[in-house]
Amino acid sequence: MARILVVDDEEGVRTFVAETLELAGHAVTSASDGDQAARLLDRHGFDLVVSDLRMPGKLDGMGLLGKIREEQPDVEVIMLTAHGSVDSAVAAMKMGAFEYLQKPIGSPAELRVVAARALERRALLAVKAQAERASGEEPLTWGAPAMTPVVDALRKVAATPATVLLLGESGTGKEVAARAVHRWSERAEGPFVAVNCAALTETLLESELFGHEKGAFTGASAQRRGRIELAQGGTFFLDEVAELKPELQAKLLRVLQERRFERLGGTRTLETDARWVAATNRDLRAMIAAGSFREDLYHRLAVFPVRMPPLRERREDVAALAQHLLGRIASELGRSRIELSAAASERLLRAEWPGNVREMRNVLERAAILADHGKIEPAHLWLEPSPGATHDAAPGRLPASSLADLERLAIEQALADTGGNRKEAAERLGIGLRTLYEKLRRYNIH
Repeated sequence: MARILVVDDEEGVRTFVAETLELAGHAVTSASDGDQAARLLDRHGFDLVVSDLRMPGKLDGMGLLGKIREEQPDVEVIMLTAHGSVDSAVAAMKMGAFEYLQKPIGSPAELRVVAARALERRALLAVKAQAERASGEEPLTWGAPAMTPVVDALRKVAATPATVLLLGESGTGKEVAARAVHRWSERAEGPFVAVNCAALTETLLESELFGHEKGAFTGASAQRRGRIELAQGGTFFLDEVAELKPELQAKLLRVLQERRFERLGGTRTLETDARWVAATNRDLRAMIAAGSFREDLYHRLAVFPVRMPPLRERREDVAALAQHLLGRIASELGRSRIELSAAASERLLRAEWPGNVREMRNVLERAAILADHGKIEPAHLWLEPSPGATHDAAPGRLPASSLADLERLAIEQALADTGGNRKEAAERLGIGLRTLYEKLRRYNIH
């Protein structure tokens, strides 16, 4: 249920709009002019305002819209206009109104659909803002020379409408780069909408991308807007684009070429105004040669390709990145601070990181759980063996599959490194001697 303010000096229109939205389950308040609406806005919180464009009094619809955009920018606004005032309504949309409807309104259904779209956009922007407040701006680099040309290229392309294709291994921060392009662009105030092509089945993915009409398929009980439509005025991020099936590749090509699409089961053609960023960890040119990826789609996506270097090529970022990740991990685990010993930091710097930043985060989270006193030692680090490495356990590479295995192996390794000296082993593990004895008994370590 949303809180909606309806503003119109014509009682019949005001009553019609209010009753239609109340029947849709919303809490509706009415005002007969802009001045009364302004007073209500100052006293109460609203999610959506439906206002006539031209009203008597000091504050008409445009003046009310300006007040809302200045003082309550998260409130969506739908303008109502007579047939001869369409130009003014278009001007209102340029000022930030979500949509306009001509009077007389075609049907209650039309009003409900537009109101639902406006509220959906407000909810999406609220989620976006909350996520940004929670995580802050994710930095792309901490000074690695390999990242300097990458950051420079992303900043330059962000100022243009060009489609960006991010290439790189899994875990290199392609979504972080996509969000940076959005943040640095003129569309920063619009939504950032992402979809992972590898995370959904072909049927679900098509519905996620394009949306669907009621009855389009079994279970489609209501109209639903797709991610492309929700990205209107913002940035649409298509992750793992290489996973698209040929039929969807053809449909996506049309959207990129014509900026138009239809919802599943729909006949009405919709226009899209979103900036496109795509990403993949696969070799698209090899896929083109194999016939599994369309060459014309590739050229539409690769207007501005950018390669994200793997972590092993940007070791100057490793130490600062580890500290950044540990700050997040500490917060998630409810700890005030988690530190890295000098030896553990050196181990991280020497690692190959085949899984890049994602692997580092997993390694640090496991280590943080093991480090009872908040200081990570080399024995806490479980690093995946590099390709071609033997399966024998090397220092810092523990072939374990569970937390208990990790803890047991960390204790055994610490004892081996200290020649069986339990006090030194406890210090290296960052735990008390009594805790070590308890764990020795638990894991039957002699």
